[in-house]
Amino acid sequence: MSQNSSGAPTLRGTTILCLKKGNDVVIAADGQVSLGNSIMKATARKLRTLSDNKIIAGFAGSTADAFTLFERLEIKLAKHSNQLVRSAVELAKDWRTDKYLRKLEAMLIVADKDNILIVTGNGDVIEPEDNIAAIGSGGLFALSAAKALTSVESKMTAEEIALKSMHIAADICVFSNHNIIIEKVV
Repeated sequence: MSQNSSGAPTLRGTTILCLKKGNDVVIAADGQVSLGNSIMKATARKLRTLSDNKIIAGFAGSTADAFTLFERLEIKLAKHSNQLVRSAVELAKDWRTDKYLRKLEAMLIVADKDNILIVTGNGDVIEPEDNIAAIGSGGLFALSAAKALTSVESKMTAEEIALKSMHIAADICVFSNHNIIIEKVV
């Protein structure tokens, strides 16, 4: 069983995948929350829509920490006229330098119609290649599947690719499940 710095068991695992295909941007998340080797919940909601559904976001890591980051991101978006890149950079700067925030254990994927970003507590704001990003314990599985599907399945929609990729990840990663939720940028 993994433990955090205080020695308490760590909530682990999730799969978050975001991709853009054509004009469609979607984000998908599984619903599993694990504590050590036990499944604590199978229907968690790890996605949020922000700015009247113009921005979508998902998290991996501590739920309370992620909610704190979502609240801070919403404040940044309001301050910077819903400019996602600027708001994400400002959040990452605060997250890295603020004594309280830098202890938060979560990662975010945020996206609007033009940008997909991974935001971390190390001060990283990463724009992935190929318009596909994934985080969490099953993230690399979902990322690999999405890259393969986008290169060979030109008829699949962004939602279909996300769903298929998430199911592939759930088949491989024991910390992910098949309870998939998808949100789309409006």
